[in-house]
Amino acid sequence: MASRVNLPVAGTLRRELERVAEPARAAPMQAYAKSAMPYLGVTAVPLRRVCREVFAGLELPTAAAWRRAVLGLWRGARFREERYCAIELAGVRRFDRFQDLAALPMYEELIVTGAWWDYVDGIAAHRLGTLLRRFPCEMRKEMLAWSRSPDLWKRRSSIICQLSFKAETDLDLLYACIEPNLADREFFIRKAIGWALRQYAWTDPAEVSRFVREHEGTLSPLSRREAMKNIGPGK
Repeated sequence: MASRVNLPVAGTLRRELERVAEPARAAPMQAYAKSAMPYLGVTAVPLRRVCREVFAGLELPTAAAWRRAVLGLWRGARFREERYCAIELAGVRRFDRFQDLAALPMYEELIVTGAWWDYVDGIAAHRLGTLLRRFPCEMRKEMLAWSRSPDLWKRRSSIICQLSFKAETDLDLLYACIEPNLADREFFIRKAIGWALRQYAWTDPAEVSRFVREHEGTLSPLSRREAMKNIGPGK
């Protein structure tokens, strides 16, 4: 691997992904993800190992260079695993100092053009979540706007961006992102509402129960089931 780090990162990644691919897995993976983009047949563990090895030799001295590298991988992808690698590059700890508000348009592009749960959920929970922790005022405004976007994946992202926040969850923001979407019949929105509430129920089950009762007439059955899944009877 060391002799390859000077090659363009996209070419290096594709070679290494092809090396560890299991072609027999490609068609089932594509069918499971309902993906128009083909797969090589690389599962999560070897994919992350390839990313660690390739990105260890990658020099990106500025935030702009990092964003260009992420978007270059994303836009130039021929196989779905290459887009997974772009998301991995966006989370490399060595480039953590570049996680600022200038990265938000990049994440927005990944979410809108990716337009499927396997891309969107990790970006929302981990990348948008990081930005929300660091820039709460600015990101709160952005997520409120996203919660009313015509794009369902931006709306889903606004709802689930606090999945890992636990007691630090901004409940006012969570509810403000959920409420414009209560009447939405889209599965991925209803699931997101239930998922976000279920996660917060680990911290405050009584509050989630109260919210579900208060919105009994507007929460979808799916959202209610998901929200109450880990709450015992009578809570």
